[in-house]
Amino acid sequence: MIDVAEQQLKVPIRKSSTPNHNGYEKEFPHIGLARLCGWFGITRQAHYQYSWFCYSSDIEQKLVIEEVKRIRLLHRRMGTRKLYEMLQSFMIDNQIKMGRDALFDLLAVHGLLVRKKRRTTITTNSKHWFRRYPNLVRGFTPCGINQLWVSDITYWKAKQQFFYISFITDAYSRKIVGYSVAENMESVHCIQALKIALCGLRPQGHFKLTHHSDRAYSIVVIAMYNY
Repeated sequence: MIDVAEQQLKVPIRKSSTPNHNGYEKEFPHIGLARLCGWFGITRQAHYQYSWFCYSSDIEQKLVIEEVKRIRLLHRRMGTRKLYEMLQSFMIDNQIKMGRDALFDLLAVHGLLVRKKRRTTITTNSKHWFRRYPNLVRGFTPCGINQLWVSDITYWKAKQQFFYISFITDAYSRKIVGYSVAENMESVHCIQALKIALCGLRPQGHFKLTHHSDRAYSIVVIAMYNY
């Protein structure tokens, strides 16, 4: 390990058999090491052993980081578990003892953990062969209820299962006038939500109601449904 450290890290380890202890000497120049150790109930030997352990651990960690960076040049997306397997022979050759959890912590401190690509649930598919209707509400601001309804689909994850919620909202009052919950995104559930909204529609004289959607496949099919 000493040879590898001197070559890769440019650290002249052999020139100094013990770590530098000038830190406490600068803080307490008039107090000897034996007296300081006595205050904390430890021996000078224990102090030197711990200091050398920290020094050796620091060298080992730097060696592992350098090896991880070398591997990542060839495998940029390699996770920590596979890295740990590849590092086994390297750590054995250099007499480095480090568990998988310790490797996780070390890579996290140095910002070398690979972020997992978060898989999102897709609820909108605008690339379909159905007729695309013009946008009738561009620049339109409703001044009352039942002038503009907006359809959308969202999802709710419960344990290991997704539930899809098709709902229709009145653009003026922000009230959900119709909804349907299902385990899939079939268009029949969007139609069911629209039926519920229409059933709750009360006659309020002459008005023009526009139903708007984001052109998703499941919602566009509503336009093909004959009411």
